[in-house]
Amino acid sequence: MAKTFAQLTQDIETLKAKAETVRKKELAGVVARIKTAIAAYDLTAEDLGLTGKGVNGVEVTKVAKVTKTKAAPKAPAKQKAAAESPATIKYRDGAGNAWGGRGPKPKWLKAALAAGQSLDSLAADSAGPGAATTPG
Repeated sequence: MAKTFAQLTQDIETLKAKAETVRKKELAGVVARIKTAIAAYDLTAEDLGLTGKGVNGVEVTKVAKVTKTKAAPKAPAKQKAAAESPATIKYRDGAGNAWGGRGPKPKWLKAALAAGQSLDSLAADSAGPGAATTPG
């Protein structure tokens, strides 16, 4: 016998409740693994992109500090200053997108490469306006 709309709706609510219970159990393990990785690699909120404007423009003002089991050596001041300076733009397209060549390739670059453009054709002209540094 076919179920009624009301019965199906009740089944959906029951499954949603079960799914949420399973999600919460899995979440605890995921968070523990993330905290372990943060401590192992001595990551900061800035490394994770959790300072200033966060995802979808939401302001991130406070991030909990992960307790570390072993003190990691501090980076020399020279390296920190270099990391805080603007990156050089190596590639740009006609739409104003730019990439410094570090980290994963952005979507616009992947799309351009898939469309048949080469990295050489997207190389930023060092004489062009704004080519020396990324927009701040």
